[in-house]
Amino acid sequence: MSDNNGNDGKGRTPGNRSGGTETSRVRQSFSRGRSNSVVVEKKRKRVVVPKPGTAATAGANAAKVRSAQGGKGGAAVSDSEIERRRKALMAAKASEAERIAKEKEAEERRKAELDRLRNEKEEREREEAEAAERAKAEAEAKAMQEAEEAKRKADEEARARNKPRGKKEENVVSPADAPAPPGEMDGPRRSAPGSAPKRDDRRQERESKGRTGGDKRRSGKLTINQALGEGGRQKSMAAMRRRQERQMRKGGGSNEPREKVVRDVKVPEAIMVSELANRMAERVASVVKALMQNGIMATQNQTIDADTAELIVEEFGHKVVRVSDADVEDVITTVEDKAEDLKARAPVITIMGHVDHGKTSLLDAIRKTNVVSGEAGGITQHIGAYQINTEDGTKLTFLDTPGHAAFTSMRARGAQVTDIVILVVAADDSVMPQTVEAIHHAKAAGVPMIVAINKIDRPGADPQKVRTQLLQHEIVVEAMSGDVLDVEVSAVTGQGLDTLIENIALQAELLELKANPDRAADGAVIEAQLDVGRGPVATVLVQNGTLKRGDIFVVGEQWGKVRALINDQGERVEEAGPSVPVEVLGLNGTPEAGDVLNVVPDEGRAREIAEYRQQLAKDKRAAAGAATTLDQLLAKAKADENVAELPIVVKADVQGSAEAIVQAMEKIGNEEVRVRVLHSGVGAITESDVTLAEASGAPIIGFNVRANAPARESANQKGLEIRYYSIIYDLVDDVKAAASGLLSAEVRETFIGYASIKEVFKVSNVGKVAGCVVTEGVARRSAGVRLLRDNVVIHEGTLKTLKRFKDEVKEVQSGQECGMAFENYEDIREGDVIEIFETEEVERTL
Repeated sequence: MSDNNGNDGKGRTPGNRSGGTETSRVRQSFSRGRSNSVVVEKKRKRVVVPKPGTAATAGANAAKVRSAQGGKGGAAVSDSEIERRRKALMAAKASEAERIAKEKEAEERRKAELDRLRNEKEEREREEAEAAERAKAEAEAKAMQEAEEAKRKADEEARARNKPRGKKEENVVSPADAPAPPGEMDGPRRSAPGSAPKRDDRRQERESKGRTGGDKRRSGKLTINQALGEGGRQKSMAAMRRRQERQMRKGGGSNEPREKVVRDVKVPEAIMVSELANRMAERVASVVKALMQNGIMATQNQTIDADTAELIVEEFGHKVVRVSDADVEDVITTVEDKAEDLKARAPVITIMGHVDHGKTSLLDAIRKTNVVSGEAGGITQHIGAYQINTEDGTKLTFLDTPGHAAFTSMRARGAQVTDIVILVVAADDSVMPQTVEAIHHAKAAGVPMIVAINKIDRPGADPQKVRTQLLQHEIVVEAMSGDVLDVEVSAVTGQGLDTLIENIALQAELLELKANPDRAADGAVIEAQLDVGRGPVATVLVQNGTLKRGDIFVVGEQWGKVRALINDQGERVEEAGPSVPVEVLGLNGTPEAGDVLNVVPDEGRAREIAEYRQQLAKDKRAAAGAATTLDQLLAKAKADENVAELPIVVKADVQGSAEAIVQAMEKIGNEEVRVRVLHSGVGAITESDVTLAEASGAPIIGFNVRANAPARESANQKGLEIRYYSIIYDLVDDVKAAASGLLSAEVRETFIGYASIKEVFKVSNVGKVAGCVVTEGVARRSAGVRLLRDNVVIHEGTLKTLKRFKDEVKEVQSGQECGMAFENYEDIREGDVIEIFETEEVERTL
């Protein structure tokens, strides 16, 4: 290395250097004063060129070069040559830097490839090691099982030979447990010359497990983290990417992300979180997380409203379809029948009128039957449906409604499903309240009316009087130049029946009644009952379509499958068309009278509709009985305290009768007492009815039904009263009398006399005694008294004593003097007036 004077550090100058080899070196000088220059040596020529970026100028470089060459004795180098050489040097430097950068980039790629190959090799070795360990464990387990099996067989053979294996077996030493030979016990020092020392495999295995922590193996190169003790080996990013790619290949085969499937999600008014996730085909945890991100803490089993569910569905990228619970009834669609599909049907005629005006007798005369003889009390208490064939082959469907005041709902249902109303009025009677009600029902239904003036064979019959009375209700018959047909008939003699049927056929022809029999059936429930042998039975009037055996239907809150169809003659039929009344068997429960029957495609739809209607009815009942505000709740509780209730349990033979009884019970009572029906239903009285009645202390009322044996025994043990009725007005009268017994007796007060206090005496053991004169009426000891002072009542009570002189008397007449003492009261003064009165209790009735 040369100093500043040109010496090379060994006392030699560049001109005296030995060796004339044409060599050139480029090197960086890190010595003091040379950190910013590059030295170029070539055959005793020395040129100092500044490094790129130094502060030296080109003139200084040229002077140094000239001085260096002057020492050699050569010619001076021009500035252009120096500039050319400098540029050539800088270009060489740039190419050298580019080459170094490329070599560095290639080295990095090579290292990355080596890392990838090493990771793959480590992963493969790890998998092979795990497979080997599994195979080894399986082999050991198999060997152990085989050894146990061999030992068991040997034991069995030993027992078979009756050779005991006692101490002999204890002295047997297995080869594995036998002591090692002397040469092996002392380790390597006693081994044979030239042989390698033997190792104890078990001790080595234990030491290896102790060093590595059990079965854990350290694979791959020693990393910095392992050397520094900063934790176990972690997976690299490449391994994690490979794992994700494997999972994607397992899931669908391609590395590309799957396309989002947009679904139409039906969102009802309320939905469970798990059900919402199921409809979106998303993970439940993701849905719960989305809810929490929106500030809603809900688990998978909680219910959210429709707005929240819509927000979550849109967040997941699906489409929202808002539905309501009522959409389940969309399957019941109203079919618009084409004109060419309509066919003529039989008219439906409802017979209405007042009780005991001969409605059922008239229908019996038309049908040539005797239904009225089987009615309890001679009155109709059920609605009946019948179909007859006239002499010319025309079919007529009749509905017979009760005439009693309690069967208003039955008459209303009859008017709603009818085509023609026959108003029956007795000629020997007049227009009665139920006659007027029937007129109103017919007008409300908007159906034509035919007036049948019955019982014209009676001696006191006056048909003209009936026509005149009908004018008061805007019913003008043809005999009085009106548009309402009227016929004088007699159910006993048969007079006028042919004319009545002709008028019915004429009216039906004018109406042009048609229906489409080739469609899903729908109809109205006329009556429903619970038969012991057949189960729930509904009398249905088919209005459209054809009801067939095997059809699945929904009626009100019940559903079922048509098991059998029975006509009004008691015969089984396979189908029933429009205007045909039939009994339907196969319901799962007793429907309400007046419900609509609709045929649905499948059982699932029928069950859904029935459940929805049951829940809707339950909510309505709960809302009707619930107080909305605290004031209403307190007012209701206060009103209930002041009202006495008579609870009853009602069971009837048919749904219509039970409905009529409940409505009649609601009309009984006043502001002090009322009748509350705890339960009403159809069918026999059961043990559950007895249990319910016992809890409330209520009597049980059976209308045309009886209690079964368990119910009778339970009622006798518990002392409950069961009353049976077959006539509705007897039932209503008895319940009204029982409710009247809950009324508080009316207290009536009768004035009997006045007495004036003249002087007050104080008597020992008695207290203050008033000396009185009876000024009016009579004074009795058993009567009540009031003390008046300045015409103001200051005390009301009873007398403790009433004396005439020294004797105790029962009464004192007017004008006589007496002594009186009040019970528990002594504030009496001279001049006070005593009012004497008597009270009596009078029984009240509803």
